[in-house]
Amino acid sequence: MGRAFEYRKASKLKRWGMMAKVFTRIGKDIVMAVKAGGADPQNNSRLRAIIQNAKAANMPKENVERAIKRAISKDQEDYKEIVYEGKGPHGIAILIEATTDNTNRTVANVRSYFNKLGGSLGTSGMLDYLFDRKCHFKIANEGIDLEELEFELIDLGGDEVFLDDETNEINIYGEFSAFGAIQKFLEEKGYELKGAEFTRIPTELKELSEEEMAEVDKLIERLEEDDDVQNVYTNMK
Repeated sequence: MGRAFEYRKASKLKRWGMMAKVFTRIGKDIVMAVKAGGADPQNNSRLRAIIQNAKAANMPKENVERAIKRAISKDQEDYKEIVYEGKGPHGIAILIEATTDNTNRTVANVRSYFNKLGGSLGTSGMLDYLFDRKCHFKIANEGIDLEELEFELIDLGGDEVFLDDETNEINIYGEFSAFGAIQKFLEEKGYELKGAEFTRIPTELKELSEEEMAEVDKLIERLEEDDDVQNVYTNMK
């Protein structure tokens, strides 16, 4: 088992417990995918993957259709994807992925969260070396030989395959640039795709006491409550 497995098992995906927030974030992903590649899922692989994520999150079909219609509307403003980097309490590295139609609002909010909860917003690129950007797929466990699957994916850019015992789903991690190739392979093989996303895996984890972790968690939770924030990553063990 590699770093992705260890990080996956340890991470707290609290944001997915807030269904309304999840739907909002998936809706933004749909808008950006449609604007980048069109509204037809058959011709837009990224949109297909996001629609599958919506299904996995039990997002109603009408919500998905509404987001697609909104994306092709002339009234829909473009979203910008921005990465913010900073240090939280006790020197923990925090990387935030945001999607916003108002960068001034978003950066002001993010900076205020850091200032109020014992951290500081840093400069772009300062934490790049602490995280590896990966693509991540989840497929249904249908008696697939994991070793054989991992072997087939190596040449496509896959670097880790493992079974999540809690969900009974197979997790696949690969290089960031391998998203399209891996998605095409899984679709052609007929595997049931449960989810697809980009993620960041810390190159090493920093251990804190329970009290220190609680301080960092307060900042993470506040960041994740912001509608413009899509994902928050840390190097906290």
